[in-house]
Amino acid sequence: MRMDENRKKKSTKGVGRKPKSDPAVHRYVVRLNSEENGRFDIQFQKSGLKERSKFIKAMIFGREIKVVKIDKATMDYYIRLTNFYHQFQSIGNNYNQTVKAVKTNFGEKRAYAMLRNLEKATIDLVVLSKRIIMLTREFEETYLTKRKREEE
Repeated sequence: MRMDENRKKKSTKGVGRKPKSDPAVHRYVVRLNSEENGRFDIQFQKSGLKERSKFIKAMIFGREIKVVKIDKATMDYYIRLTNFYHQFQSIGNNYNQTVKAVKTNFGEKRAYAMLRNLEKATIDLVVLSKRIIMLTREFEETYLTKRKREEE
């Protein structure tokens, strides 16, 4: 028996989690009716917190809780704009590669003619990008500021 006791003492030393200096041992129970529970769930979901206990503590002690509202239309617009930006970047990369290839593989007159066509296409791209910027600003002014006013 003595050997077993010694083994237990040695094996339990340093094992496990360190005890907290001030553990949370006080517990409170609150009962909500259906309406109150619905309101609680809505506010909990708006808070973005993962744990209800942390949400309740934040509400009790008046910590600032950030409410994040995700607007699907704005999110879709942002995703499309991001995709367009990546496409625009790849066009720029292709543009640089094309200019380099034209200069090295064609004669001066032929390269000049091809680069003029490329220049016209580039001007069209610039006009299109300005139109997109204008639409984005219009979207921000009409839609996003309208949303902010509604929230206030």
